[in-house]
Amino acid sequence: MEPILKVQTLTMDFGGLRALNRVSLDIRKGEIVALIGPNGAGKTTFFNCITGIYTPTHGDIFITPPEKPRLRINGMKANKVTEKGLARTFQNIRLFPNMTALENVMIGRHVRTRSGILGAIFRPPSVRREERETAEYCYALLKKVGLSAEVNELAKNLSYGAQRRLEIARAMATDPFLLLLDEPAAGMNPSETLELDQLIRKIRDEDGISILLIEHDMKLVMNISERIFVMDYGSKIAEGAPMDIKNNPLVIKAYLGEESHADA
Repeated sequence: MEPILKVQTLTMDFGGLRALNRVSLDIRKGEIVALIGPNGAGKTTFFNCITGIYTPTHGDIFITPPEKPRLRINGMKANKVTEKGLARTFQNIRLFPNMTALENVMIGRHVRTRSGILGAIFRPPSVRREERETAEYCYALLKKVGLSAEVNELAKNLSYGAQRRLEIARAMATDPFLLLLDEPAAGMNPSETLELDQLIRKIRDEDGISILLIEHDMKLVMNISERIFVMDYGSKIAEGAPMDIKNNPLVIKAYLGEESHADA
């Protein structure tokens, strides 16, 4: 089966600094895959290249959306990458704080709606119908992530964990086939992390969305990932199943720590 995401020798230079050095990886349909490594290893830069925020210096990024031909997305604008089926969250929460939970998710849905400026001005029946359908769809996403009771709550008033889940709902509103999560468990307590674990599995199992996550919580990574890629100093140093990564000497030295068992 052809990978839904195939990255080949991805390289990103910022002047004289090489942030990514010939990184290659692939994601298959229905997988939950983790990308780990020390701070500064290049993980978020990798996400930024995939999602159109940066144009890589060298290398290729190919996606194969469901029932569509393979497409090279190097240099494609971020909004176009989203339209093609890749959605992401950010390490630092980027919600609209003074908008409600529902309004935040509806903004994410904008890439799949048809009405334009004239529709917003004259509001014909087709536009009003689309608005109702969008609101209903986005409410269903809030329900999926456990935020149905907060539908009309301002984003800034939600708990930290709830804001993280709201970001995921907004990303899902774009109808992705691949969801990229940048440190989704950062700042969460153990209870919130467990809820996140269950939510990620639910998204994959019920919606058929593949997941690629950057994460420092090794318990979450080891529990949820089918495969793990490890980066250090901009290069991929290992890949494999969780137990292979846990026992890999290069990974232990670079990231997990000489005495770490990755499940403490």
